[in-house]
Amino acid sequence: MSKKVETDCIFCQIAAGRVATEILYQDEEVIAFRDINPQAPAHLLILPRRHIPSLAHLSEGESSLIGRMVGAANRLAKSEGLSEKGYRLVINYGEWGGQLVTHLHMHLIGGRKLTDKLG
Repeated sequence: MSKKVETDCIFCQIAAGRVATEILYQDEEVIAFRDINPQAPAHLLILPRRHIPSLAHLSEGESSLIGRMVGAANRLAKSEGLSEKGYRLVINYGEWGGQLVTHLHMHLIGGRKLTDKLG
C-alpha cells in the first residue's frame, strides 16, 4: 500500500487538502465528507487518508482500519440524526460491485426508509 498521495485519485486529493470539501470527520487515519452525488438525504463517504485501492487490497494487518471507519460512521450517523431510525453502511468493490473511485471508501446512507431489494 502506498502512503503517498496518488495524484490521479480524487479521494487522495481531498484527504491531502488539495481539493476543497466540507470535512465532517477526520482523525490521523480516516476522513469523512458528503457524497457529491447523494443517493439519499444523508449520504456520506468515510475513507482512509492513505491510498488503498479497494477492500481486496486491505492486508490482514490493516483490518482494524475497517473498524475505525465503522466507528467514524457511527459517530457521524448520530450527529446527522440517523441513529434512531437506522442507516446503511456500504463498501463497494470493483466495477461490477459499483466501485466508481478506486480508493477504499464506505458509504453512510440514511434519512429515508430503504426501498430497494438489497435489504
